[in-house]
Amino acid sequence: MVQPTPMKDQILSVATDLFAAKGFKGTSIRDISNALGISISNLYHYFGSKEGLLLAILQRTSETLLDDLQRVSEMELEPLERFKRLIETHLRQCRDFGKETRIFMLDKEHLSREGDRANRQIQRRVLAIYLKELGTLANRGLVTSRNLKVLAFNVLGVINWYLRWYRPDGPLSHDEVTEEITAFILNGIRGADI
Repeated sequence: MVQPTPMKDQILSVATDLFAAKGFKGTSIRDISNALGISISNLYHYFGSKEGLLLAILQRTSETLLDDLQRVSEMELEPLERFKRLIETHLRQCRDFGKETRIFMLDKEHLSREGDRANRQIQRRVLAIYLKELGTLANRGLVTSRNLKVLAFNVLGVINWYLRWYRPDGPLSHDEVTEEITAFILNGIRGADI
C-alpha cells in the first residue's frame, strides 16, 4: 500500500475527482498533473503509472469499507440486527465514497491482470463477510435460501445498484433510501411467502 503523505493524499483526491468526472480512460496523467500544478514525473514517482493511482484509490477506499464491515460483523448483537447494521454501514460507505466506488464499477475493464486480481480479492473479502453473516442467520432459521452465495450476490447487487441511481439532490434523503433498501433486503433474505 502507498504510505499516505500530504502530497499523495492531494494527488489521490484530484485523481479521484477527475476519474469520477471523465472516467479512467478519459483522464490522462497530464490532466492530473495540470490540475495539481506538478510534473508528470512526480505522479510517476509516487504511483508508478495511471493504474497505480487507480489501485491506490481502490486500496484506500476498500480498506475503509472492509474495516467498517468487519467491525460491524464482530458486534455482539442479535444476528438480524447485526445484518441490518452491515447493510446500513455498507450503504453509508457507498455514499461517503461515491466517486471512488463509481470509478471501479464503471472502469474496472481498464485494470491490468494484476489490478483485476487486487479488485477481485477485495470483492471476495466483502463477500466472505456477507456469507458469514448470512450463515449465522441461516443457522438461526432466519434465512430460507438454499444457496447463501447466490443470496449474498443478490444483497450485494442491490447495494451496488444504489451507486448507479441514487442522487443526493433527489427527492429522498440517504437515510430514507437506506431504510427502504434495508427493509427490501431483510424481507428478501427471510423469504416471506407472497
